[in-house]
Amino acid sequence: ENNEPYMKIPCSDSKITSAVWGPLGEFIIAGHENGELNQFSAKSGEQLSNIKEHTKQINDIQTSRDMTMFITASKDNTAKLFDCTSLEHLKTFRTERPVNSAALSPIFDHVVLGGGQEAMDVTTTSTRIGKFEARFFHLAFEEEFGRVKGHFGPINSVAFHPDGKSYSSGGEDGYVRIHYFDPQYFEFEFEA
Repeated sequence: ENNEPYMKIPCSDSKITSAVWGPLGEFIIAGHENGELNQFSAKSGEQLSNIKEHTKQINDIQTSRDMTMFITASKDNTAKLFDCTSLEHLKTFRTERPVNSAALSPIFDHVVLGGGQEAMDVTTTSTRIGKFEARFFHLAFEEEFGRVKGHFGPINSVAFHPDGKSYSSGGEDGYVRIHYFDPQYFEFEFEA
């Protein structure tokens, strides 16, 4: 009625730049401007754990379909995979440019990353040099196996469709691109 929040979690050290609910809504996982990850109790608001695996700002956090893992995207040119409950660092996916968004496939052991050169520097660079592709990595082996071009500026957000048959990307160029995977994509994964 009075539009007051149910709970406030004070965070004066470093600004929260992304946050997601943990499994069963028991806690909140928050990524910070300084590269820290915090886990806060949803009941009390107290900080349950804190780690710092990134050296720069965390731009995005997305969970796996079963909410056992989550992936972070950072300005330090990496995306990292963590266990949702323990915050244990599991995998690292490295690029040459800041990573603005990362998503986990709901059906395969695949990760898609989006990013590119900082938006303010785009006018001084050709699209070929800016590295505005969506990049695909294997979840277990941390190896890049594909790139999809199309955006004329940094990719700000990526997401898999819940059925895993497509993904979308939103870029600084003002476009949202929906990409449907070829049938060979599914045949390749099941043969491997």
